[in-house]
Amino acid sequence: MTDHPAQDLNDLHAPKPGELIFAILFLGFAAVMLSQLGDQTKFSSSGKLFAQPRFWSAVGVIGMVVFGALHLVTVLRPRVAGELAEAISWLRSLEYLVAFMVYVWAVPQLGYLPSTILFTVLLALRLGYRDRRSLLAAVATGVVIVLVFKTALSVKIPGGAIYEYLPAGLRSFMILRF
Repeated sequence: MTDHPAQDLNDLHAPKPGELIFAILFLGFAAVMLSQLGDQTKFSSSGKLFAQPRFWSAVGVIGMVVFGALHLVTVLRPRVAGELAEAISWLRSLEYLVAFMVYVWAVPQLGYLPSTILFTVLLALRLGYRDRRSLLAAVATGVVIVLVFKTALSVKIPGGAIYEYLPAGLRSFMILRF
């Protein structure tokens, strides 16, 4: 506590990281829900107003829109730089989504075993693990994943196009087991 109560109240209203982004996303979500209210709920001409299926849904959704808009108005202050930095930190997680999509694309090309080993090693490198022990652990993790899913559980994963260059006996073994 400070000697000035007004200062304590100002601390309560200090901008928080992501607050503006949350307010915008929440209001957008509420607006989408409001736009769907007519299609997703019904109103019958008979019966009391408070017993209508649409009534309480409408009260909740309209409340979300009104209070979401009020929240957005209260957080709109000149703090765009901080919000942009927060948004960028949220978007960084998409890096892993992109990496996984590249992995999913690589499996039919390179095969499940090589793709999984490559993915685990590259992921370990991306996370900052550079020592030999960590990279060997990443390779071992990739091999164990393949052994569990493709060999032990017989999960149907397409064989890699690269397997076509192997001799016939080895090609069938690799397609079935790795």
